[in-house]
Amino acid sequence: MFYTHCSPDKETVNEDSLALVDIDPDTSVLMVADGLGGQPGGATASEIAIKALAQSLARAGSTPREAILEGFDRANHRIMDSGTGAATTLAVVEIQANQLRPYHVGDSMIVATGQRGKQKLFTVSHSPVGYAVEAGLLNEEEAIHHEERHLISNVVGAEDMNISMGSLITLAPRDTLLLASDGLFDNLYYEEIVALIRKGPLQTAARRLVELAHHRMALRDPGQPCHPDDLSFILYRPTTWPSRGF
Repeated sequence: MFYTHCSPDKETVNEDSLALVDIDPDTSVLMVADGLGGQPGGATASEIAIKALAQSLARAGSTPREAILEGFDRANHRIMDSGTGAATTLAVVEIQANQLRPYHVGDSMIVATGQRGKQKLFTVSHSPVGYAVEAGLLNEEEAIHHEERHLISNVVGAEDMNISMGSLITLAPRDTLLLASDGLFDNLYYEEIVALIRKGPLQTAARRLVELAHHRMALRDPGQPCHPDDLSFILYRPTTWPSRGF
């Protein structure tokens, strides 16, 4: 299940890109990219990243892990060679049967939760605020309202790009996996997201995420998160293969 839409407060194109690539009946790769640098550079950077990764995955003779890492490097060089100064985040999950491995650069997030809300995976944003939360210096309430939340310290399209690759995680039946751009996590609290995705039909969960995120973006209530932005995400469960939209 996937969704992508441009920010409700702008008329320019969506700077996010996403894709789902099936390698074989048991192996798929999910990816979400959030372009940085403004139009048209941001949209171009995210598209370059997704295409570079998909091309690497199409190569015969390499494992998914090798292809993904090569795709990150290929995307990084192509974006730098474009000379636009733009960059992108990139969150990727490799799924083989009931196991997944996360990879990410930037602040697009990856979450895996059990049906009862047990956290199995929550990636750390590559940003000063993300690292401060990880270190216990900021709580979620402080972080989501922080004036420097938009700053990112690691991107695809930079000489010093660094890929965070996680360990293998086993998914139980009915666990839920989420990849999302910061348009979701800048407008909804983690507990709200988990409550909406952990059970029930994925299509219903996706619609509720969209409705609440866009409500927050439009409401502009000082007591609630409000960061109008492009919004993209992919939802996946082992027993429900992602459908093409909703």
